Amino acid sequence: MRSDVIKKGYLKAPNRSLLRACGLSEEDFSKPFIGVANSYIDIIPGHFYLNEYAQIIKDEIRKNGCVPFEFNTIGVDDGIAMGHNGMLYSLPSREIIANSVESVMNAHQLDALICIPNCDKITPGMLMGALRVNVPTIFVSGGPMRAGFSEKGEKLTLNSVFEAVGAYEVKKIDEAELKDIECKACPSGGSCSGLFTANSMNSLCEALGIALSGNGTALAQSKEREELLRQAARRICEIALQSLEDSRIEERYKIRNIINKSAIRNAMVVDMAMGGSSNTILHILAISREAGAPLDIRELNDISKKIAHIAKVAPSLPEVAMEDVGNAGGINALIKEISRRDNGLLDLDALTITGESLGERVRDAIIKDESVIHKVENAYSQVGGLAILFGNLAEQGCVIKTAGITGERKFSGKAVCFNSQDEAIKGIIKGKVQKGDVCVIRYEGPKGGPGMQEMLSPTSLIMGMGLGADVALITDGRFSGATRGLSIGHISPEAAEGGLIGLLKDGDIIDIDVDSYAINVRLSEAEIAKRRAEFKPIDKPLHSRWLAQYQKLVSNASNGAVLDLGFFRF
Repeated sequence: MRSDVIKKGYLKAPNRSLLRACGLSEEDFSKPFIGVANSYIDIIPGHFYLNEYAQIIKDEIRKNGCVPFEFNTIGVDDGIAMGHNGMLYSLPSREIIANSVESVMNAHQLDALICIPNCDKITPGMLMGALRVNVPTIFVSGGPMRAGFSEKGEKLTLNSVFEAVGAYEVKKIDEAELKDIECKACPSGGSCSGLFTANSMNSLCEALGIALSGNGTALAQSKEREELLRQAARRICEIALQSLEDSRIEERYKIRNIINKSAIRNAMVVDMAMGGSSNTILHILAISREAGAPLDIRELNDISKKIAHIAKVAPSLPEVAMEDVGNAGGINALIKEISRRDNGLLDLDALTITGESLGERVRDAIIKDESVIHKVENAYSQVGGLAILFGNLAEQGCVIKTAGITGERKFSGKAVCFNSQDEAIKGIIKGKVQKGDVCVIRYEGPKGGPGMQEMLSPTSLIMGMGLGADVALITDGRFSGATRGLSIGHISPEAAEGGLIGLLKDGDIIDIDVDSYAINVRLSEAEIAKRRAEFKPIDKPLHSRWLAQYQKLVSNASNGAVLDLGFFRF
């Protein structure tokens, strides 16, 4: 056992003495030690009950002959951190989470790991940390929230509240209706009920093979979710105990043996088929580097061109929530349907943590509601729900959630430039962005923010004010999974590193052609060179030691916004 290094032999008597103080008995020293990484925190709706979930898992681990050791990571709620400087800490928190998982697991040499994440940065952060540790690992998230319903009977998600703010700004709704939506959009615990980043990542954990079926769709605080917790605990113990008899078992189920190049491609196929959050690209790029199977952002369009978009979930389709996807057959049904016409991209022989191949896992899955999960013949689009655009404005790429486009896929307009999200919000409210404009928000990338704030407030204001089909928004920052409309993020290089987005001026004409994967500004090479010679990036005042460290080390979005110390140069 890996844990023998802290518990075996006379030299480890002091170590064992400390472990006895934690309640271990003599018999426990012959059992596998299982890390239980819990992201319980009171201020996140998808996490405030995870202490109860950890107890269920620990009890099940003990019943099945292993010893659990629970530890915690931090968590940031993007919705609560939204719209103020707190959002600067959201993406950087991914690195703290990854570091904490690596630190605890390797400092104590635990034998296997079960992770209990749920929201946004927490799932990818735990994935990154687990990949560094590389022991058998299972992910079992806290589960999605139930959808809410307004007084009018309309289905609500968190996105409904953000867009209601925009509607209130232009007097489309009154204060009473805004209050009704606020109070009913989030009716219970769980990760926000649409296909935002949290539920996108928890669904992709199924496609990656490191979570059980239902991880992305079984509702939070439900009997189905509790049973999933117990199954996950039993399975991690089964692997750990079998490894005592045969070391090949441990090697087979190490997380880096499951999350390989094929699994990462499988995850992106599912992401394209669902039109998940654009944040998933940021995270999968980072995860692929931790797995030693780096994904080039240019590969994503090759996947998108060959995969049909067969499911739309809120915010792309407001009346469909994650519970509806589960009732329609879940991620397994979606994978099986896509496999009928996947152009050879899916690897159905990929190993999953349960010991079956991905193909065996989905073999008996059926679509129970074709209005939620479409047949490939009746797809929303014969290309995927995410795309990477390139051009002089994004030489290293930028990301658009094509599933959320509400207007034309080809757009030209005059730039209206803002040097921060706060500046943009004020400008949008004051009417500076009009029909036909391209709203440019810069200096919000990983370095420029720093921390790459989400732009849900500006995009929701634009949608709520009725401009969603008539205005484009581009940024070197990123978008919440709740964003819809012609919203393009992750522009790389970013303004802070001299990217062309930093050289734009009000009135410049920007051309966007989603189907041609192109984004360009109509400027001559001579004009660009002239502006570049005069360019000095804005240096925002920074009053955080952690964010200053992050800013020095972080790569741009097209490289996954990883802390680049040379570890990811393959």
